[in-house]
Amino acid sequence: MPAPSIARLNTTDARFDETLAALLAFDAEADAGIHQAVGEILAAVRARGDEAVLEYTRRFDALPAPSMAALEISRNELQATCDALPAAQRTALQTAIARVRAYHERQCLESWSYLDADGTRLGQKITPLDRVGLYVPGGRASYPSSVIMNAVPAKVAGVGELIMVVPTPRGERNPLVLAAALLTGVDRVWTIGGAQAVAALAYGTETIPAVDKITGPGNAYVAEAKRRVFGTVGIDMVAGPSEVLILSDGSGSPDWAAMDLFAQAEHDELAQSILLSPDAAFLDAVHAAIDRLLPTQPRREIIAASLARRADSGARPE
Repeated sequence: MPAPSIARLNTTDARFDETLAALLAFDAEADAGIHQAVGEILAAVRARGDEAVLEYTRRFDALPAPSMAALEISRNELQATCDALPAAQRTALQTAIARVRAYHERQCLESWSYLDADGTRLGQKITPLDRVGLYVPGGRASYPSSVIMNAVPAKVAGVGELIMVVPTPRGERNPLVLAAALLTGVDRVWTIGGAQAVAALAYGTETIPAVDKITGPGNAYVAEAKRRVFGTVGIDMVAGPSEVLILSDGSGSPDWAAMDLFAQAEHDELAQSILLSPDAAFLDAVHAAIDRLLPTQPRREIIAASLARRADSGARPE
């Protein structure tokens, strides 16, 4: 495939600030369109519940489910998927889960109280949330790490119930994602995604119970939906599309820098990857590495579109 044309900026250019600002700015028209679409979806799900979720799932994911029950993955299905994994993959998931759990166990807070001199009791009470919704990307990119990094801290904190939503466009399920859900102790899994899944978690439907907090990354529509429902529920952060800024003095590996750019660009055509270095020769080497390595990437079309539309490499003279 042809190499993407990546913007190359130099801080000494007369229009550097203007050009960089334009590159970093999100398309206002696209932003307004996302805002309007998400508002309509949230309102529809809040008003019509399961019916609206099914409608949007058929439209956006080409998944003609007859009912919400058909969109829920049973415990037996999760177990069968996990059992069918190659032993090496299952072991890798278990190792990652154990390491993440060990880290977050060291973050646990405890309740405490004391009596002030005048007899007033002061303190802090730590109470786990009753129910948390986990949004796991499953469309253009599926990552079991998204399950692990959201489910394990919730379990360590003592959250009562974990509800996971993951889109499965055209019925395509990622076995590693489903196995990770089983191994981390997720309680229920629905194959829905997008703003409609966020709305279902935030407001509840006839089938999906409302949660106290929603965590997990997604595309621009998911990010906007999470921003809009904040207050009705808690959220972790507004995450997505992905962004990365890589700073290099030029002494590192051009191949590694290229792969770091790919790691963000592969998430979404709207993801943004920027490399900044004072070494122009290093930037040339990274460009060459991109040209050489891109054809080997499984998500090369998405990477190429992202790098062509929103990426940048910049030189800063010493």
